[in-house]
Parts: sequence; C-alpha cells; structure tokens
Amino acid sequence: MRRMSVTAAIAAALMIIAAAITPLRAQETGAQDLGSILTDLLRGGLGGDDAQRRVPFGRQEMQLSFAPLVAATAPAVVNVYASQQVQARSPFMGDPFFEQFFGRQQMPPRVQSSLGSGVIVDPAGLVVTNFHVIRGADEVKVATSDGREYASTILLKDESLDLAVLKIDGDEDFPSVAIGDSDALLVGDLVLAIGNPFGVGQTTTSGIVSALARTHIGISDFGFFIQTDAAINPGNSGGALINMAGELVGINTAIFSQTGGSIGIGFAIPSNMVAAVVESARGGSDFFERPWIGASFEAVDAQMAEALGMPRPTGALVSDVADESPAARAGLRPGDVVLAMSEAAIEHPDALDYRLATQPIGATVSLTLLRAGEEVPVEISLERAPEGTSSEVLIEGQSPFAGARVATLSPRLAQRLRVNRQTQGVAIVDIDRSSPAARFGFQPGDIVRDVNGVAIDTPETLAEVAVEETRWWRFTVERNGQTIRQVLRF
Repeated sequence: MRRMSVTAAIAAALMIIAAAITPLRAQETGAQDLGSILTDLLRGGLGGDDAQRRVPFGRQEMQLSFAPLVAATAPAVVNVYASQQVQARSPFMGDPFFEQFFGRQQMPPRVQSSLGSGVIVDPAGLVVTNFHVIRGADEVKVATSDGREYASTILLKDESLDLAVLKIDGDEDFPSVAIGDSDALLVGDLVLAIGNPFGVGQTTTSGIVSALARTHIGISDFGFFIQTDAAINPGNSGGALINMAGELVGINTAIFSQTGGSIGIGFAIPSNMVAAVVESARGGSDFFERPWIGASFEAVDAQMAEALGMPRPTGALVSDVADESPAARAGLRPGDVVLAMSEAAIEHPDALDYRLATQPIGATVSLTLLRAGEEVPVEISLERAPEGTSSEVLIEGQSPFAGARVATLSPRLAQRLRVNRQTQGVAIVDIDRSSPAARFGFQPGDIVRDVNGVAIDTPETLAEVAVEETRWWRFTVERNGQTIRQVLRF
C-alpha cells in the first residue's frame, strides 16, 4: 500500500512537470533541456514575486557561505568603550552623630566602565550605538575591527529610543555600512548579527527575523522592535543586524533571557528609525526631535472595539487633541481610531509613534480614520512642537534640589522628556552628577509639583523655595506617571 502511494505521487509529479514542459518545448527559440527545467521549477526560477526568497537547492547550495557578506560588513562594526567617574557615597552620610564629630566626608570617586558595540554608518566616522552603552559617560572610545582605537564625541543621544550617535575623532575615511529599509523585512528573512559579546572580540551569528513590530518588552519607551533568533549576548548592544544585501536593517539592543545568555530571543531597533536619528545628528541637533501633531492616543481593547463596531481590537484611539494643533486643523476628534498611515497598517499607538517618528518635520502624511463606522481619509502636517516662553533655571543653595536645572513644561520639552504634557509642575531637564540633586536620586524628566507645601508652577518658584533655611524637606514628584511623596532631612 505504501509503495503504491509513492508510485502515484511520482506519477502525479511527472504529469505536473510534463504540463510545465509542453509550452516551453513549443517555443522555437530558447528551448531548455529537461534537467534545466526541473532545476528552475524546483528553485522557483520560472517567475513569481518571491523568486529571491527560497530554500537552498542541493548539496552545492547547502555549502554556500556568509563569509563574503561578513568580510564586506564586519569592518564597519566597532567596539565602544565608555567610562565615567562616579562619586562614591559614604555609608555614614546623613548620620547626625557621625557628621557632628567628623563632618561630611567625601569619598574618592571611582571609574565605572561599560562595553558595547557600534556601527559606522558614514565614512566620515559617524557611529550608531545604544544609549545605555554610553549612559553618563565622561569619555567614549571606539576600537575598529583591526585594533585601532580612537577617541569620540557624542553628537546625539536619546534615552527613550535607546540610541546614540558618535563622531570618531579622525580625519580618514572609515569602512561603513549602508542603512537599509527595515520596512522591507519579512518574517523568515535571513539576517546576521555582528558585535562583541562578553568582550571576547568581534563575533558573527546568523538567524532569521522571528517577528516584527514587537512592543511592551520593557527595554525602553520605544515599542517597534525587530525580533531575531540570531544569537545576541551582553556586549552585542549597539551592534549590527545585517540583511542578505549587506545593509544595516537594525541595531541590536537587548535579549530576553532567564540566564543572562542568548536563548534565541533578541531585539533590534529598525534601521528606518536609526536613519531618522542619524539625519538629526547630521543636522546638528543633540537630541532627536520628533514631529508633533498635538494629539494623544491610547490602545483599543476588546471592549472598545466592540463598542466601535470593529471586528477586532486594532488601531490608535484619539484620546485628546490640543487646540490649534496640526491634529485639530486636520479635523481629528477624540474617539477617532487611526487605522493606517500612508497605507501602512497601524495596529497600536506604538506603531503610530514609530511611523510618525521616521518622518521628517515639515512632511505631510495621510491618515485613515475610523469615525462612526466609516473610514475617513485625512491629510495632516508634521510640525515642530512649540517651544514655550520659559527659560531654564539652575537651582542653587543648600537643598535636595541644588544642582538641578529645571524649566516650565512646554510641548517641546514634554516631547523631549517623554512626559505627559497635561502634568502640572516644572520639569528637571538636567542634573550635575556631583550635586545634592544627583545624590538624592532625582532624574531628568522628574516633574516637581510641590515643595514644603508650596505649589511649584514656575522654575522661579522652586528656586525661591530651595534657598529657605530648613533641614526638613517635603515634596511631591511625578516620575513615569507615578506620584512620589517624600520627607527627608538634608
């Protein structure tokens, strides 16, 4: 019975092959022999949009190597060494008895270093790496694959995207890799991950694209990652994810692991986002400025989808529209659902945020809205967020806030700090690492709402309260949407 089944299958296959051969044989020119026709059929070479994506055919193709691709791209992947001086905290700091007899003792600073990878994307020496690789660094050095070491300058850094752009301090042309189109990736495409895992030296691993548009993985505010099973380990951060055309399609950023090593779940920032950040650095900006439309969005859950008559939860629900904003002029209303942007499907607010961030300021994009059960197309312009009129103020005196630079929350500052524009208070925009504000754990992006019972509505108000002579401080700070109330003795 099994033999008859095999015979029938072979006969059916021969009939299919014969049907394919007949029209080809009928042509007077360009006739092919049976072997070449069978080869083309099995390889998928007779046409089709996916002719470039196929499984290996035969032992000869199974022995093909990635070596030429690695040789062309690996020299553009570098090691990034970041170091900073950290002020050690005395275990007796804040102890009244110890301070009464010995005063406030300062411990000598110690050097803290980190190691990661980076990718040269411009022959002039522009290097893209992760923000967390150079976080707080006083000095950043770059080592090329041939062992040369250079000092570098940080041109741009963005914690919310976990990206940074460096400029190598050198005049020669450096090997670089072209930035590809990450939107062209499909699940199953072959990719290479190149970096310096565990500091053992440059390493190349291969794998496939496991998934696209991964969100809520707890790495950063950015929520549109490429997932790959190419082995990524500590030290690979900032390294290159390369497609089969030798183009950069992602910056390797993090792994999901319960052991600290690779288990085949790695995440990379798409190259289209990287390209937008690099262009911002080329333009002279020290932070990545996203286009502003003046609207807030939230995810559509199952209950919302049912109430809106949607077959499934998808899209970005408009929750708020600022007056006189591009969104208001385009006619967006609370309750609208953004389904697509420039024909790209929007599955969730993170996808919309990604699509908007990859567009240049000044561009016009088309949105497809769901409104009252009907799809409505709108055109919306992408503008620079309003700056506001408040200047930054450096807090001085003897208080926990000394050394913090604060400013009134404007739309542009809120966008830069990735905080809610509706929050009341003033924002901490920068902190001197050796200041009391740093020692007490304040961070850029914290919103100071009140201090010692005084509502903080302007930077000047905080500056006045901070010079009061008192040892006890009560304050309310908002951080990442969480309200923190604290009482401490300074």
